[in-house]
Amino acid sequence: MALRLYNYLSRKKELFKPIKNKKVGLYSCGPTVYSFAHIGNFRAYITSDILKRSLEYFGYKIKHVMNITDVDDKTIRDSEKEKSNLKDFTEKYTKLFFEDLETLNIEPANLFPKATDHIPEMIKIIKVLLKNDFAYKSDDGIYYKISKFKNYGNLSKLDLSSRKTCARINADEYDKENAHDFVLWKFWTPKDGEVFWETEIGKGRPGWHIECSAMSMKNIGEQLDIHTGGIDLLFPHHENEIAQSEAVTKKQFVKYWIYNEHVLVEGKKMSKSLNNFYTLSDIKKRSSNPLSYRYFVLNAHYRSKLNFTWGGLKSAEEALKNLEEIVSKTYLNPLPRSPKEEEKYIKKFKDALDNDMNTPQTLSVLWVALKDPKVPHLSKIELALEFDKILGLGLKPSPKIPPEVKKMALEREKLRQQSQFAEADLIRSKAQKKGWLIEDTPQGPTMRKQ
Repeated sequence: MALRLYNYLSRKKELFKPIKNKKVGLYSCGPTVYSFAHIGNFRAYITSDILKRSLEYFGYKIKHVMNITDVDDKTIRDSEKEKSNLKDFTEKYTKLFFEDLETLNIEPANLFPKATDHIPEMIKIIKVLLKNDFAYKSDDGIYYKISKFKNYGNLSKLDLSSRKTCARINADEYDKENAHDFVLWKFWTPKDGEVFWETEIGKGRPGWHIECSAMSMKNIGEQLDIHTGGIDLLFPHHENEIAQSEAVTKKQFVKYWIYNEHVLVEGKKMSKSLNNFYTLSDIKKRSSNPLSYRYFVLNAHYRSKLNFTWGGLKSAEEALKNLEEIVSKTYLNPLPRSPKEEEKYIKKFKDALDNDMNTPQTLSVLWVALKDPKVPHLSKIELALEFDKILGLGLKPSPKIPPEVKKMALEREKLRQQSQFAEADLIRSKAQKKGWLIEDTPQGPTMRKQ
């Protein structure tokens, strides 16, 4: 089996075929480390995590690179507000980002390159663009000439035929209505303070878009199998990445573009600019298990908008708790596993993954399996743990029952069959004091570590 993924370049689902057999170069746009990442940002990182886990599940070998943007307009602006040097400021938020990745059980990328460590690579690309007339110098920087690149707009479906493209834009972020020549290298001005590099193309700093082209090509190669990110990065950031990279290499930069949709709050996109965002710290204050947010995200398809509510998070928390309790239970006298039933549900699970990573469907398959009376409990645990290789919900089976506790449980069951319920309850209390909860079910007693 192989994954079918929705490729934004073609605007349709395609069977995934890597450039090199079974080897996948995966690049994910990472955080701009000027503040805490909000939970809308983490939907993108959860999506790339599910994608990577899915590819590995289907037998591919992945090289995953996620960049750290540690120099841009925002990092300079806010580091100056805090009266901190750029390096110390960005390292603080980089560390917090890594802690949040761990909290959400997001597997780390193979590499986390920093923009500030790739200035020579950026200069090299800009020099080639200048030489080939794809870039030009202005009084405030070096700009990319979008009229020179015939495929500009293919990703975002932007038609420039009726527009004048002689104007320039110096800001890192802008919308389609302001599609103009964009900045590659910003010449130093006093507002940049001590943030600059003395280079052969001038004293200054990189524009945002050139950073990812340099980091991806340096750490993966001239061509990427998959590039992921939030849908807001499609334009201008990724459109500009394509233009820069392909003008230099003359090769297709990325084969598959995978985007997740926005997380909304009261119908509006969650963003720092609108001041309507929540962080993982906010989740931790309201939920006993922050992985409930991961469950919440997986309960919607990654290409659909997701409206965040505290009620929705509470429901996700309860569902995850129920799932954990099922997996952590151990039957005193369990029925043997049923490979036939396991294979049936594994196929359904893979079919859901194959259909553009349909995580709501994978969760549905899991719950149907867990409620199916034909599936023995041991098989249910195996299925849950197998599926969690993709879902990443941190499911763990109950530890092995200590011999003395199992002996107590067997004695208790014998007493119950003899209708000696008071004596049986006493043994149950003793087991509970040792940290084990015994519960009676129609299929027999279960035991769970408290």
